[in-house]
Amino acid sequence: MKNENLYNYILGIADNSLILGQRLGELCGHGPSLETDIAGTNISLDLIGQTRSYYQYATKISEQEKTEDDIAFLRIEREYKNVLLVEQPNTHFGYVMGRQYLFDVYHLMMLQQLQFSKDETLAAIAKKGIKEVSYHKRFSGDWVKRLGDGTAESTAKMQEAINDLWRFTAELFDMTDADTAMALEGKGVDVSKLKEGYYKEVTALLEEATLTAPEGMYFSRGGKKGVHSEHMGYLLADMQYMQRTYPNMEW
Repeated sequence: MKNENLYNYILGIADNSLILGQRLGELCGHGPSLETDIAGTNISLDLIGQTRSYYQYATKISEQEKTEDDIAFLRIEREYKNVLLVEQPNTHFGYVMGRQYLFDVYHLMMLQQLQFSKDETLAAIAKKGIKEVSYHKRFSGDWVKRLGDGTAESTAKMQEAINDLWRFTAELFDMTDADTAMALEGKGVDVSKLKEGYYKEVTALLEEATLTAPEGMYFSRGGKKGVHSEHMGYLLADMQYMQRTYPNMEW
């Protein structure tokens, strides 16, 4: 494929939004309040809308006859390039908000850089997404603070979530071959440069929420290379069911 690095770079970004959007979509109708339930569903729709823009671009540069639905629903597990963080299950509400916040901070930082891409399509998608993701981060950050500085039970559950999820954050800043190639061409973002600012911002909010950032932890990696956690297969089984059961159906 002539544009293989660009194609893989796009999937690396888009798959994060698709899988996190799917996780949030699982909670539709199960939020702790009507307002929060609707907000979570809207964030899911934002992420899937961004995913669609990326996949539509990917189909244009691909030399294969694939649709955006093919890319979204007909790949095997090892072909998805999302980070491990976004595929983690919805253990409890604090876990959901912790996962969301830890990704949102990174996502916004990345888009703020991607909007200056030499690739006009990627720049346009990023500019549109910044407004949405700014809201996502504010929403999830407010909940982390509210739960962290709340009751003894909410504090304990929020700290539990941060402790469990923290080990997945370092992978956000790993650079794949496609990432490196696109960064050198000025089309992609060198996410390794975002690491210091990310941990500084996240740690500051955790302190405000009376929570503690874990230290000296082993970090789990693999998602960007297609090596996923045990949760990914179950997620894909749900997400891909209709498309695989009724091939070539159109919405």
